[in-house]
Amino acid sequence: MADYIHVPDEAPAVPKIDVTVDENDYRPGALRLMKELRPSWKPSEIKMKFFTDGITNKLLGCYVGAVMQDVVLVRIYGNKTELLVDRDNEIKSFRVLHAHRCAPRLYCTFNNGLCYEFLQGTALEPEHIRSQAVFRLIARQLAKYHAIHAHNGWVPRSDLWLKMGKYFTLISKCFKDHDRLNLEVPGPQSLRKELLWLQQSLSVLGSPVVLCHNDLLCKNIIYNKREGSVKFIDYEYAGYNYQAYDIGNHFNEFAGLNEVDYSHYPGRAFQLQWLRSYLEAYKEHKGQDGAVTDTEVEILYVQVNKFALASHFFWGLWALIQSKFSTIDFDFLGYAKLRFNQYFKMKPETAALTLPE
Repeated sequence: MADYIHVPDEAPAVPKIDVTVDENDYRPGALRLMKELRPSWKPSEIKMKFFTDGITNKLLGCYVGAVMQDVVLVRIYGNKTELLVDRDNEIKSFRVLHAHRCAPRLYCTFNNGLCYEFLQGTALEPEHIRSQAVFRLIARQLAKYHAIHAHNGWVPRSDLWLKMGKYFTLISKCFKDHDRLNLEVPGPQSLRKELLWLQQSLSVLGSPVVLCHNDLLCKNIIYNKREGSVKFIDYEYAGYNYQAYDIGNHFNEFAGLNEVDYSHYPGRAFQLQWLRSYLEAYKEHKGQDGAVTDTEVEILYVQVNKFALASHFFWGLWALIQSKFSTIDFDFLGYAKLRFNQYFKMKPETAALTLPE
């Protein structure tokens, strides 16, 4: 059994540059990185653009010239995000996905971040991921990720419950002021009970453990209209996990991030189309014969909607920790409240779903 990612021997090594980039005074550090990565660029001509969509890290694009053609992305890790993200695992995921042509090139790591290749295209919005043209591309690309086989035929193991257990322990330590927290979200005893229920209910559903992205929100999907392709970015949470979790997590993201609206969670008819596209591509990549059956689609439908509950719970815990440490201007406590509210709202209907005989 393996719950860590093995990088193929032929994957190129990633240099480590001894530079720390100050998120408030980023130019000097970024210039030192460009001196190593793009020595032909004149420092005085290097332009820098901040991308403001992320709520875990800060992202900076460095380039020269009038158009953003050759762009080096500099990602500065958010405060205390090592509590939430296994950085070593992130680098391994990046390298494995690049080796399978699923990720951009990783140029280097530095003391508090990493630099990687910019992908041409548009970061999507919730309305885009519902369109016929795009949702099939997303389903097929995710199937490609999930079909990447574990090293030497190892049987991969999910670290979902371990990770949520760690988050829960952190919350218990961080929030001594439980009274204030209880006004916003369920208390620790309630959360512990739900976590146990989730593990007992979901781990018996038979969802395969595969290499997952685990954070497939709209802005992490880059659509290249000219090529008719999508690529996923940001692999901080990537790792072995239940197939149905990755899809359920993506469906939850139809609600958006800044103005969350769960009425946009996809309905059954849309989901069945999406899941059929996904299963067709998954079987193709796995070299499995035969058409996708209605029963296979129905099984995945039940698994996905149940695991969507786990996704709400995971990001609810995550947001509580971020509310304590993050320097990013975002209402993390409000977001945690939203996720837990939706979890309890969805639970009765989702818990009642049963797998077909």
